[in-house]
Amino acid sequence: MSLAFDATIPERDFAIHLEVQEGSTLALLGPNGSGKSTLLAATAGLLHPRHARITLAGRTLTETAPGRRSTFVPPHRRDVGLLAQDPLLFPHMTALDNVAFGPRSRGVPRHRAHPMAREWLGRVDLADHARRRPHQLSGGQAQRVAVARALAADPALLLLDEPLAALDVDVTPALRTTLRTVLAGRTAVIATHDVLDAVLLADTVAVLDGGRLVEVGPTRDVLTRPRSSFAARIAGLNLVTGTWDGDGVRTPAGPTIRGHSAESAPRGTSMVAVFRPAAVAIYRETLPGSPRNSVPVTVTSLEPHGELIRVRGNGLSADVTPTSVAELDLAPGTRVVFVVKAAEVDIYRALP
Repeated sequence: MSLAFDATIPERDFAIHLEVQEGSTLALLGPNGSGKSTLLAATAGLLHPRHARITLAGRTLTETAPGRRSTFVPPHRRDVGLLAQDPLLFPHMTALDNVAFGPRSRGVPRHRAHPMAREWLGRVDLADHARRRPHQLSGGQAQRVAVARALAADPALLLLDEPLAALDVDVTPALRTTLRTVLAGRTAVIATHDVLDAVLLADTVAVLDGGRLVEVGPTRDVLTRPRSSFAARIAGLNLVTGTWDGDGVRTPAGPTIRGHSAESAPRGTSMVAVFRPAAVAIYRETLPGSPRNSVPVTVTSLEPHGELIRVRGNGLSADVTPTSVAELDLAPGTRVVFVVKAAEVDIYRALP
């Protein structure tokens, strides 16, 4: 069931238009306050925007505009399921009854709802927990019950708002695997901060920032060729913006970043240069006569990154060995030069 979303909420500085194709999962990425939860709430009917048109499989859920007759389908009639960080299980019900509540809320009789609930508990590997109440379940188990309840209702659209954020790190992979299985072929939107959710669960990624849609596309494209700073950051890449000068990307700060570009562009075109932190070498001063890209940087932080140290400065990152950090005597405030070979840099057009 395809979703078409177009809403403006001035009081939240929110104005977004996007579509989700039937049978696909869209991941919403963006910093806190970017509008992810607002989009989900408006779609679920928990928000009543003054100006919006939201349709699901051609059925109008919300259509409002000042001075016009409006349509607003209440949440329980939208055929939309919403799964939040808190599983919100009914404490007086068993896991089986919690899951059965999904289909029963749609009018399925009890004698049919219970077999459906047992089937879904089995699909989330909790068949032997059917008689337990929420206080007898771990956090991961309770969230899996909530997933089963949402899917047992068989909604046309499933919304997931940071469903893994409140879980312990040791149970998150199992639930992510469960979601990957049960979301296959379903129409869903998942708001997340975790790039793994996007990689493993989503066909498409939309990047939100400041209540605006800044980037959207297939997951692989957005995370390997990001065009926004947030997408680059979450993908673990460096992104430098500037204008094409015929030879590279001239940045506002002065340096020109040269690299590989598969597309031609006239001078002055907005472009981005993208490269991996692992491709960056750090020197105390610019190498004389070097054909490599050199960017003066003031170190702002150092943090462990696997077996390497991630050095940050001027919005860029470099991954170097602890030995290099010691030899260069790196610390916050140290002035250094980030150097990267042109062969390690991809250049393409920036967002319009």
